Amino acid sequence: MRFTNLTRATEIGANSYLLETGGRKLVLDCGMHPKREGEEALPNLRLVPDGALDAILVSHSHLDHIGSLPVLMRRQPQSRVFMTPATASLGEALLHNSINVMAKQAAPANGNGHGHHERGRGASNASLLFTHREADEYTQVWQPCHQRQLWSLEGERIVRPEEAAVSFEFFDAGHILGSSGILLRAEGRRFFYTGDVNFVDQTISRAASFPAPEDGPIDVLVIETTRGDHPAPKGVTREDEQARLARAMKEVFAREGAVLIPVFALGKTQEMLATFLQFKQQGLLGDVPIYIGGLSTKMTEIYDRFAGSSPRRLPGLSLLHSVAPYVLSGRAASEEPIKPRRIYALSSGMMTEHTLSNVFARRMLSDRRHAIFFVGYADPVSPAGVLRAAKPGDMVRLDDEAPEQELRCQVDVFDFSAHAQRETILDYIRKVQPKKVVLVHGDPGAVEWFQATLKELEPAMEVIVPPAGVALEL
Repeated sequence: MRFTNLTRATEIGANSYLLETGGRKLVLDCGMHPKREGEEALPNLRLVPDGALDAILVSHSHLDHIGSLPVLMRRQPQSRVFMTPATASLGEALLHNSINVMAKQAAPANGNGHGHHERGRGASNASLLFTHREADEYTQVWQPCHQRQLWSLEGERIVRPEEAAVSFEFFDAGHILGSSGILLRAEGRRFFYTGDVNFVDQTISRAASFPAPEDGPIDVLVIETTRGDHPAPKGVTREDEQARLARAMKEVFAREGAVLIPVFALGKTQEMLATFLQFKQQGLLGDVPIYIGGLSTKMTEIYDRFAGSSPRRLPGLSLLHSVAPYVLSGRAASEEPIKPRRIYALSSGMMTEHTLSNVFARRMLSDRRHAIFFVGYADPVSPAGVLRAAKPGDMVRLDDEAPEQELRCQVDVFDFSAHAQRETILDYIRKVQPKKVVLVHGDPGAVEWFQATLKELEPAMEVIVPPAGVALEL
């Protein structure tokens, strides 16, 4: 069993991993780096010879896990591609949006048109990495596989693992709609890749349902480490954070201000819409108008389509019908006045330049009535990261083409991350006791914490931080 990290560095970037086992070659995920350009935005796909793959398995539909899949498929036309039905629907929409973004970056426009998109100018590509026609062609051959079903790499449902040289099974990862960990069985061994995971319930997504020790030993565990660089606040629950957010919004509305919540169009938007609906039902929030962007609306339509067939809390809930959010276009972001007592849940979550959240933030930044509330991950060097680190009165620049502004509005951070806290990841590793654990999807500080902690607590466990581009014999 051989493992190669195709991600170009120890970081949260263009996640992709090559696994060779049972006489087969397969790739787990094929993402696009949200902040790099051209080929540097891709995994190191040159390490996979053209026509060499038997299969590509995708854990979920976020850009950093599926964004460069068409580039890999172009070079691997014979390879089967597997993912859950929800991941396929979301992934198709996301890829077409990514093409629109790349096209605009290749021929910069007048600025406003970027507001529909999740990625902004800071994540530009010099040219199109793939086209709408390619995306349509490739998505037609994706093979949707439901969770907790056993499949061969030949695309056949099987009953027992021994019926195939290599078999796989998807397990609900609790991260976003359709997200899955992937259990592979080959040569009498069990290999489990978590993808992005959350071990606690969100508002819509249920906690991950992963293989347990009683299901059999895990020989190799490849696990994300996103939040490894900081501990969970002691004694703070998601319910506590929800109550704190509801109180904070009421205070802003009392002073005739508006609330901007930067969100990712996929996952975070839908979780927050469901949270706002609960606030209204519990009497914590009045009949406050809620605004979202065009891409968020597309993704929410897909969430609603799977409302009755996906593992979730609030089964059957149609967000667009029950919450009835207003939809903002890119042009409206610049032209429509910011109205008091409104919630603007706008992408992108990291406020990259020319996205709706960045445009709105710059209009709210110096007005003491308003507030910007963060509810998820933000890279420290992103505009969102810069704003989160600023203090009242600091001069802040959220767009290189815009002037600095004095920070006067309220800024606060709430913990609604869709990634597992490091303590729950550590608990899972220690519970399943893999012979080898491979640490991925984390910045250096996060990976180093897990490496040092596991060395201390589980000295018999082999802990691997896979160097970029190096084939490791497992």
